[in-house]
Amino acid sequence: MPGHFEPLPGGGAAVALDDVEISIIRSLTVQLLELIGPGPAEGAADDPLAELFAEGPSEPPADPVLRRLFPDAYGDPEGPAGPKEAEEQRAHSAEFRRFTENDLRAGKRDNALAVIRTLDALAPGAGDSGAVLELSPGESRQWLNSLNDLRLAIGSRLEISDEDDTDVLYRLPDEDPRKPMVMAYLWLGGLQETLVSTLMP
Repeated sequence: MPGHFEPLPGGGAAVALDDVEISIIRSLTVQLLELIGPGPAEGAADDPLAELFAEGPSEPPADPVLRRLFPDAYGDPEGPAGPKEAEEQRAHSAEFRRFTENDLRAGKRDNALAVIRTLDALAPGAGDSGAVLELSPGESRQWLNSLNDLRLAIGSRLEISDEDDTDVLYRLPDEDPRKPMVMAYLWLGGLQETLVSTLMP
């Protein structure tokens, strides 16, 4: 899938996508939305103050993908020095999560919805075999954030902990059941990289 983003005059980015690519991005983004979960309950939006002061969860999500998308804010990657430090890190992370996770989820939800809206608004290209997606600077940033979330989610399912693991992915045999997801992961990485370059001054 050779599509890559190119800068637009005056800001923003454009990419030519075929029908299969559009379908893949849309399907993965819908799955991401389902994973993130719905927004505020109906009626909550009528009271912005209630929504502002609503508390989120204090425990990390059980799903490893959601744990990757919403990691603990405090914690030493090398591990705490002792049980007291570990307990303090858990308490600080729980407090931080309680007051930030709802907003983080809302932001990721908004970004994913922007991806779906822009894809759904595409006019068919020549021969109805795809279209050129043109994004404003704001939409480009939302796409960038959502592509990052998609790669984190897929990487978590593939148990990729760092970029060094991607070397192994290139050598997977075609019969490996993970191959389609690996191809999507690598392709989205290429899209993300070219989109970053269009946003750099």
